[in-house]
Amino acid sequence: MGYNQALSAYRETRVRTASQGTLVVMLYDGAIRHLGEAISLLEGDFGKAPDKIEKINNHILKGQEIITELMASLDLAGGGDIAKNLLSLYAWFNDQLVQANMEKQAGKIIPVRAMMEDLRLAWVEIINSTAVPAEVQSAPAGINIAG
Repeated sequence: MGYNQALSAYRETRVRTASQGTLVVMLYDGAIRHLGEAISLLEGDFGKAPDKIEKINNHILKGQEIITELMASLDLAGGGDIAKNLLSLYAWFNDQLVQANMEKQAGKIIPVRAMMEDLRLAWVEIINSTAVPAEVQSAPAGINIAG
């Protein structure tokens, strides 16, 4: 098995075994990375390198796809005001990214990326505060751990 195949298998296993909270953080990580790439390309010497248009477009679209996935994962029935507010925020994110892509302006992407970083940190705190330490976890019922 080659390195790329092993890396791909590792990534696939990591996603399949991740908790829901960890998957959300992974989505944020991907969106933040793609939006950062788009910002870097836009802030670079864009005028002299129009071949970057496709790369910028692809990074912004990938960010939008991830945000759409975050929207689809919201539990609007059970999530209350938090879920509704996140839905509105994600819709605003996508609107800003559409405008940024049409106008090729990093200024529309920067606040979206910053807010996504804040939301990511909030999710990390939620995951860390709700995780049960290994020594506190109880053994499944019906298993004799004494021997």
